[in-house]
Amino acid sequence: MKTFLSRVFRLQPGESTLVLILGFLLLSNSLARQISDVVAVSGFLNTVGANRILLVWLVDMVLTIAITGLQSLFVDRFNRRDLMSWMCFVYGILLLILRLMFTFKVPSGINYTLLYLLAEQQLLFFPLVFWILANDLLTLAQAKRLFPIIATGNFAGQILGLAIAAISPSIMQYFGLQVEELLLFNVLIYLIAYAVLQGGLSYLPRRNNQYKPENLVETLTEGGGFVREVLSFRYLTFAIIAINICLTIFEFRFLVVSNESFPDLYGYQRFYSLYRLGLISVAWFIQAFLTSRILEFLSLKNSFFFLPLAQLMASIGMIIFPGAIGGIGGFSLSKLTQLTVDESARKSIQSLVPLQRRGRVSLFMDSYLFAIGTIIGCIITGAIAWTGIRLNISLYFYVYLAIAVLISVFTLWSIFKMRRFYDISLLNWRLKRRQRGQSIIDKLKF
Repeated sequence: MKTFLSRVFRLQPGESTLVLILGFLLLSNSLARQISDVVAVSGFLNTVGANRILLVWLVDMVLTIAITGLQSLFVDRFNRRDLMSWMCFVYGILLLILRLMFTFKVPSGINYTLLYLLAEQQLLFFPLVFWILANDLLTLAQAKRLFPIIATGNFAGQILGLAIAAISPSIMQYFGLQVEELLLFNVLIYLIAYAVLQGGLSYLPRRNNQYKPENLVETLTEGGGFVREVLSFRYLTFAIIAINICLTIFEFRFLVVSNESFPDLYGYQRFYSLYRLGLISVAWFIQAFLTSRILEFLSLKNSFFFLPLAQLMASIGMIIFPGAIGGIGGFSLSKLTQLTVDESARKSIQSLVPLQRRGRVSLFMDSYLFAIGTIIGCIITGAIAWTGIRLNISLYFYVYLAIAVLISVFTLWSIFKMRRFYDISLLNWRLKRRQRGQSIIDKLKF
């Protein structure tokens, strides 16, 4: 059996154990993160309500900016295997503390908020350290061959986590248990991951870190300077911020209408788990079989029109159908397009950035712009919702949906401008430097 699997996945002697360990680590975090996220969101909506989740998102984005800025202070200064081990151990301890907080009757709103914020950090920081560790353990030739196999652990973990979250309400109700008991399962998962890291990778030699730390100021300066001077990236920056404003509005509307349709805690957890499972499965299918063909057929610069058009259609659809059908359908259309065509297009255009500054520019575009757009979206939506509630206006949601229409039109304008300057930007000196060096890299065979 082992020989058969080695042939199928093109594994060379000594690689099977390493692939299994790395795949298991990715699966473990993804599984635990999905369970934590579903429990946190469903519990928060049931006990606190949808309106206050905007404040949680706002805090989460501030933490994202802070942690992204601080990561350079220690990611490159410690052995990645040790850092990953202690990260798993700390996650397990924090989840155990949260479970005890539920036991000692700490207000549910606080508990679910902390659980949500922890789940978001699992999504942000664990993959960052994991892939750096994987790059430390594998050569470039191995990485090109084995990374796609290892990455399947992430998808498998999402499927397992959402499946467990979907079936657990029935089991919990049958045995008279509380939903938060799932946190103990997550604690066990991370402790097993810690043991696997301590024992499974102990035979590998330690590598000295040879990475240059990049602090927050360097990242912002380099990323900001790059997008200012390269016109296509400048307008793409405007589009990314606007897209995330709309995504925030759509997700908030989705949570409001879905929570109204499933007011029971167990019922909403079951719905939310199955919804996320369906969304991820459809996104995986589109990504595997359609996205590359779409990018090839339309060309890269035209592929960025997909998401703004989807968001314009979604916002108009939510206005026409203000109930659950419009809210769930509009958010799904926008999210699926963002997870497939748009994400692949963004990753592809970032390959134009020279290697020596690609990390900082990518971090600026994928992390800081995402956080900025989400913060603006939270402020806009929260201000409208607060005003509508204070003035007892039940139809205030039409206001932020109308704003989403205007922002979608602005995003389309930004993409038109990006497309117009795309070819000219390729001659910019910041990109030409990469092209001169690329001729040498392309000659290397791995």
